[in-house]
Amino acid sequence: MKLYQALRHVDKFRTVFDFGGREVAHWFPGHMAKGLKQMRANLKSVDCIIEIHDARIPFSGRNPVFQDTLSAKPHLLILNKMDLADLSNKQRILKKLEKEGMTHVLFTDCLKQRDHNIKKLVPKVMDIIASKPRFNREEITNYCLMVIGVPNVGKSSLINSLRRTNLKKGRASRVGGEPGITKVVLTKIQVCERPIMYLLDTPGVLPPKIESVETGMKLALCGTILDHLVGEDIIADYLLYSLNRLGKFSYVDKYDLQEPSDDIQHVLKRIAVKLGKTQRVKAITGVGNVTITIPNYTAAAYDFIRAFRKGELGQVMLD
Repeated sequence: MKLYQALRHVDKFRTVFDFGGREVAHWFPGHMAKGLKQMRANLKSVDCIIEIHDARIPFSGRNPVFQDTLSAKPHLLILNKMDLADLSNKQRILKKLEKEGMTHVLFTDCLKQRDHNIKKLVPKVMDIIASKPRFNREEITNYCLMVIGVPNVGKSSLINSLRRTNLKKGRASRVGGEPGITKVVLTKIQVCERPIMYLLDTPGVLPPKIESVETGMKLALCGTILDHLVGEDIIADYLLYSLNRLGKFSYVDKYDLQEPSDDIQHVLKRIAVKLGKTQRVKAITGVGNVTITIPNYTAAAYDFIRAFRKGELGQVMLD
């Protein structure tokens, strides 16, 4: 089918997402509150704060509590998962962050075996530390960094990547595909030999109150909030709306659709049929019970979301 034919209905798609009166999902378990308390207690032994966030949402969902309570220390913002983000407007992002007071920014892909930007991190941190007095740590020859961020943005992956790059050693922190893997502030983990540098891994901490429903939805789409707290169906619908709004139609080919669609039920049905995600249910009829096969919409929604998070639907910038 020709492209202009396939896109003939796109101008009629939604331009605003209807959240249906939903409230922001609050997810601030006990380990997050405990973790934040431990972070504050450990600040005296820290030379620099490394805040890591998802490059697809550089402005949405960064925890303001970090800036309020940990701002006394030098600060580097790492926008991770750059391989999943559309960085065609990278300079716009950097300029906006600079206006917000964030002058030290580094883009990374911590799961990549050799990420050249990871090699830049230690020299950049040393420059940042050198620009400010170390006070009580002036005589100490080793350096300690604290890694902070919202859940599931790659804090543990960063630590492992630094060890792999600088020490040629493997994992020190457990890595997971869902938020909440790291639940306590760990002991110091060495990530560099020259200079001797340690990192403190910390649990992902969301703000006790997320600023808006849309910010919460972006965080959920990027896997920062557990799916079931928001609902796979609404996350999948917001994903479809976002892809269409951004003109990212790779889902059409991936799931063998004839054209882009703004109807999540239609898309999920096609996904379920293509992937064999069906379920058998009993239906009561006038002539007795019959077993029918219907699409498993929940399983299809999960696959759609997973494909986005793995970058199978193209590089996207949600902010």
